Amino acid sequence: MLRSKSVTLLRLAAFGCLAYLACGGAQAASAAPKAGTVRIAVEGAFPPFNYLDSANQLQGFDVDVAKALCQAAELTCEFVIQEWTGMIPNLLSGQYDAIVSSMSMSAERRAKVAFTRKYYDSPSVFIVRKGSAVTGTSADDLKDLKLGVTSATSQQAYTKQFYGSVSTTVFPASPDLYKGLADETVDIILEDKLAVYDWLANTKAGSCCEFKGGDIKNAEYFGDGAGIAVRPTDDALLAKFNAALDAIQANDTYDTINAKYFPFSIR
Repeated sequence: MLRSKSVTLLRLAAFGCLAYLACGGAQAASAAPKAGTVRIAVEGAFPPFNYLDSANQLQGFDVDVAKALCQAAELTCEFVIQEWTGMIPNLLSGQYDAIVSSMSMSAERRAKVAFTRKYYDSPSVFIVRKGSAVTGTSADDLKDLKLGVTSATSQQAYTKQFYGSVSTTVFPASPDLYKGLADETVDIILEDKLAVYDWLANTKAGSCCEFKGGDIKNAEYFGDGAGIAVRPTDDALLAKFNAALDAIQANDTYDTINAKYFPFSIR
């Protein structure tokens, strides 16, 4: 799935109502929001967390969580589809107000934006084709192989630091990364475990491949889980999101969303 360079707005109905409405056409990122509207950025190319369905509507775990948070906080919200590399710069420039897009809370990102507490956690993991001759996942094990990662991700930063001697191909989006592994463009990839789980478990293409090695956790690069990012000065919005997150995890809302996408808890 391609990452659009333009930014499309999908309007979320005021949360006095429960209906989700999509606008008829695309709007520019700089279009002025309605007074009191909170604009939430998602990538739209990271299934099962956020993606566009066959009707070009946003779906996924992040999207459902964002809707639930806006309802609990009594906020009027709208979604902005934003390519990944522009996520933080465009938040800081005011093109939207929050990011709910599986963003790990790395030290580098915490220096630029403010995060809520985590709304889910996931390690990173290596994936290879079934029957692969890959015997291990150290830099020495991979020295003669081709490694794949997705651009501007924590996984890319991690491999730059610890796998700098390994030939690495950087793909623009996760679907391209998975295709690169399946069609043997690369021999092994490093990806968020929950993100790639859907591809491995629920798609024909993903049946080619499997996890290799154990879970990788490194707070410096992958943070302490995924959080909702806001501008450092938006203390009031940050507090509302944290309170809303407490509310949906205290009742069955969060667990219902979790069960829709995963057969295990990702808290």
